Amino acid sequence: MSVKVDLDRLADVLGDYAFAYLISVSDDHRAHTVAVEPVLTDGRLNVGTVGRHTRQNTERHRDVTIVWPPSDPGGYTLIVDGHAQKSDDETLTVAPTKAVLHRKASAQSPSTSPDCLHDCVPIKQ
Repeated sequence: MSVKVDLDRLADVLGDYAFAYLISVSDDHRAHTVAVEPVLTDGRLNVGTVGRHTRQNTERHRDVTIVWPPSDPGGYTLIVDGHAQKSDDETLTVAPTKAVLHRKASAQSPSTSPDCLHDCVPIKQ
């Protein structure tokens, strides 16, 4: 099932975050994480130039995750899943497929059940 990401809302949310981590996966299923500063342009997240390991991983396994940590304790983490692709100028772009604001639930969190452990807000249309 595909969830359509609301790119206008994603653009608005991105303004609250300074940097992110791009997570790719190697052939032996090991996660490789690098710090990036993605910019949303024409519906894609441009993460700029990446190193050899990230480039190799995304050429073989295009599914990636980008994680923006919250600015403040207790804030939401922005998590975007997507498909990576090398651009003509050798930079890496990611087409978002799913986006969510996520944090550990607290007593004040809106929750659908009393045993809910997470407070998540999908960014979709």
